[in-house]
Amino acid sequence: MSLNQTKKIIGSQEWCSFPDLGVPAIKARVDSGAKTSSIYASNIQNFRRNGESWVSFEVLPLQKNRRTFIRCESPVVAKRSVKSSSGVSESRYVILTSIKIDDEVWKIEVTLANRDSMGYRMLLGREAMKGKLLVDPSTSFYFGDIPASDLNKFYQKNNNPKTGLKIGLLASNKLLYSNQRIIEAGEERGHEMQFLNLKRCYMKLDALDPEVRYRGGKDLGELDAVITRIRPSMTFYGCALARQFESMGVYTTNSSTAITQSRDKLFSLQLMLKHGVDIPTSGFTSSSMDTNDLIEMVGGAPLIVKLLEGTQGKGVVMAETEKAAESVINAFKSLNTNLLVQEFIKEAQGKDLRCFVIDGKVVASIQREAAPGEFRANLHLGGVASLVKITPDERKLAVSAAKILGLSVAGVDIIRSKSGPLLLEVNSSPGLEGVETATQKDIASMIIISIEKKLKWKRELNNPVV
Repeated sequence: MSLNQTKKIIGSQEWCSFPDLGVPAIKARVDSGAKTSSIYASNIQNFRRNGESWVSFEVLPLQKNRRTFIRCESPVVAKRSVKSSSGVSESRYVILTSIKIDDEVWKIEVTLANRDSMGYRMLLGREAMKGKLLVDPSTSFYFGDIPASDLNKFYQKNNNPKTGLKIGLLASNKLLYSNQRIIEAGEERGHEMQFLNLKRCYMKLDALDPEVRYRGGKDLGELDAVITRIRPSMTFYGCALARQFESMGVYTTNSSTAITQSRDKLFSLQLMLKHGVDIPTSGFTSSSMDTNDLIEMVGGAPLIVKLLEGTQGKGVVMAETEKAAESVINAFKSLNTNLLVQEFIKEAQGKDLRCFVIDGKVVASIQREAAPGEFRANLHLGGVASLVKITPDERKLAVSAAKILGLSVAGVDIIRSKSGPLLLEVNSSPGLEGVETATQKDIASMIIISIEKKLKWKRELNNPVV
């Protein structure tokens, strides 16, 4: 008998199980072109047990289903840099565990990865197949498919009462992509989610019994947490509601104080400079009499003129000549509007960075590039988002900016200059669509997991939930 005849033949996709992890069935893509095997894992947490490095994580075994999960623990074999299919290198934990295909069981190394953007929750690489398997790419499920009825038996619904958190999303537009994703992510993790249109909320100011009610008289005092996504035009009332929830002992993702500070562009930039964070040279005045000196202060034309109340690139104008700059500044001043005059960073070439920060960590970064003929890189204005690897200095700047303003969730905009990274702006209600699409990361779930950690809420271990 030849050596090859002792090996099992498998197809391009197969069902397998992980006995050590308590995972009864997971569909794997068989890829001999990939060296390393990986499994979908979320909420990955490293800890020490008996002096050794361990990791706890949630395996989500079913495609297009984030409600079904199994909580697992395993010793850590290593932490390696692995290049994903999109060409981005990321650091992953590696565990050694048993895999079962058909009646064969053996140990393999598996990396823990967020594979939510992929078609399969498991990838079987060539290292795991050495000496065991031969691949016939023309077939699938060589050992049989598993029908949905059997999967339902494997992952039966948990009949225990819901033990999730009650989380409100305080915002204005329920149909916005970011708000839909956060509601979806919270529900998929077993929480009771409620969209709160801030215009329909009202409050009772009382030292002993403060209240927030929703239109129709519903008392919102039983909420465990409120995700504050307040649009700039509703900052005053939205922050008043956030303060009221805080006085009731309800956790808010971004506090009223943090949001207020971030919305005051001038004050926030002054705070950054006070803490040693570099920004483009900027000028501010209340009088049009000082326009010419103001232009000279920031290095002359070309320069940027920004309305302090502008958002998403609106109210931002580039003046290419000093005469044009003088006209724009005086025109805005005649309308009694507050504005910043800022140096133009030519070497940035219409590009900036958006770093998404959660709990003091940059969880995702994208580069935004302005559309042809446009100098503003905002995605709402036709800018294009792409993956980018940020430098340690850029990462430090993003984390520092969010911390200075006290934001747990922030979108930090940075521009690359010849003198190093410069802070442009910090957004307390950053959009998710651009960063999730470009990075294929589940940012919405990261926000929910952040709340779980703050409130010390944990799912039960090794308990499948549908």
